[in-house]
Amino acid sequence: MINNDSVEKLRDSLNKEGTWPRLYMFKFIIPAANKQIALVQSKFSDEAVITQKQSFNGRYISITITEVMLDAESIINKYKEMDGIEGLMSF
Repeated sequence: MINNDSVEKLRDSLNKEGTWPRLYMFKFIIPAANKQIALVQSKFSDEAVITQKQSFNGRYISITITEVMLDAESIINKYKEMDGIEGLMSF
């Protein structure tokens, strides 16, 4: 669950980093279940670059998604969209 303090810290950090639009890298870890993987990927556009790596024991998948984001709010909104996906950990 995303809380207001973490949203404000993220917004401040993103706005200090430079100009918009720019590439942003999302990193997630999720249980290795096709439904959850498909849900994560469906939240991004066709232009996003998505890579996956399975954990050593095969129970988890690391997903890295790089996409051009228009502003800090678009990144925050993307994290909010992902909030309901069961088992998702974001970094």
